[in-house]
Amino acid sequence: MSNIVITGKDLTLEQIALICRENAKIELAEEAKQNIIESRKVVDDLVAEEKVVYGITTGFGKFSDVVISQDQCKALQKNLIITHAVGAGDPFPVDVARGIMLLRINNLVKGFSGIRLETVQTMVDMLNKGVTAFIPEKGSLGASGDLAPLSHMVLPMLGLGMAYYEGELLPGAEAMKRAGIPTIELSAKEGLALNNGTQAMTSAGSLALHDALQLLKVADIADSLCFEAQNGVVSALDHRLHDVRPHSGQLATARNLLRLLDGSKNTTRQGEIRVQDAYSLRCSPQIHGASKDAVNYVLDHVNIEINSVTDNPIIFKEDKNGISGGNFHGQPMALSFDFLGIAVSELANVSERRIERLVNPAYSELPAFLTPHGGVCSGFMIVQYSAAALVSENKVLAHPASVDSIPSSAGQEDHVSMGTIAARKAGEIAKNVRRVLAMELMVACQGIDMRGNKGLGKGTQAAYDLVRKQVATLDEDRELYGDINYCEEIIKDGSLVKAVEEALGGAIETK
Repeated sequence: MSNIVITGKDLTLEQIALICRENAKIELAEEAKQNIIESRKVVDDLVAEEKVVYGITTGFGKFSDVVISQDQCKALQKNLIITHAVGAGDPFPVDVARGIMLLRINNLVKGFSGIRLETVQTMVDMLNKGVTAFIPEKGSLGASGDLAPLSHMVLPMLGLGMAYYEGELLPGAEAMKRAGIPTIELSAKEGLALNNGTQAMTSAGSLALHDALQLLKVADIADSLCFEAQNGVVSALDHRLHDVRPHSGQLATARNLLRLLDGSKNTTRQGEIRVQDAYSLRCSPQIHGASKDAVNYVLDHVNIEINSVTDNPIIFKEDKNGISGGNFHGQPMALSFDFLGIAVSELANVSERRIERLVNPAYSELPAFLTPHGGVCSGFMIVQYSAAALVSENKVLAHPASVDSIPSSAGQEDHVSMGTIAARKAGEIAKNVRRVLAMELMVACQGIDMRGNKGLGKGTQAAYDLVRKQVATLDEDRELYGDINYCEEIIKDGSLVKAVEEALGGAIETK
């Protein structure tokens, strides 16, 4: 795989996943290097001329009215990092921590931060050689940026803190030494250039978004298997019905389901067995479609944020000035990631209802809990319990973080976003949704077998075959968690979507 060139202008969600999860290597564009050099010269000139510019020749937050002398600039930047590295809780997963550094690099190369090229190159070397800072996931207000997480990101660069290297958690200095990367000393503006921005929330939220886009496809696959198991009425998928209410996600879902079910002999038409299905089948284009529209709204905003400048102050080369503003404020991402969590949680809400309709004989006319030996065997009874518990937990997690704010820095920072909490919650919700959809895949395949499979559709056959590759039809009770784990793994590793899309001859639509 060739190196991904970092320009500050065109980083994509897919590239973030490749770098953070598959360890793709990066390099700086030549234009980006020149941007950094020119921006740094402005900072050096401001310091030499002893101009009053926030965070360069002044203190921070409430101390913005305290002027710092030239010989104190280095101490100011180091002190900023070591005093702000006060995160709490478990560490961010390695992929998120790598994303934090990647996104900060992409911000810095735009040339508005005043950092030195050698400092940015140190970060590039850390990503490429696998040195990942230990970054506690809690402790950010999401304005002034992600101060605590980003400060923890910087510590190993200074030979401080902790970092992962080759699967081992080490003191930062030792991790850098083993990787052959020299530690650095921060110069004027550099501490602030490194720790003032939205990269922690944006990394966590971007990876949650990447997973959510996959879950949109999986939800349609699982739904189509339930259509097969329930003799679903495909008349509700007629394009004319959706053309008169043309929300793009709704249209895409209806098209997906028809393609997945193409050739099925299990589905029915209106009036053949029943006039209509329950909402969890009949309204799935509207339900899944609304989530698609919401997720794509978030995607649009993430694509802006990952290629934006979120510093303070921002250095402008044209007039050699540093302007203090509020681009570090995470509100655009806080609202987006709250919306993401809500949208994805709905995929599990309706999935759990489809599971219930299959295991409950009052709804499905199938044997209770899909076992041929009810009484001595419980079948899939508790699978629905587990799904319901995850859905209920998601309802708690989906409460918006962005509606809260607590003033900080003696009232100077009197409104904050809580965007990092929103991003973390969206990631947790996505994990729960993945587990519920795994259960639905397993239960739907059992329902198909117990209904009597007359012939599956083009897409549903591929999904069914992949599930049945490891998960046998349940006759006598057995441990089910391993079967669910397998179904979750084929979602997580992308093999389910890949198998189905190959069978369909094209991608499942997400918008």
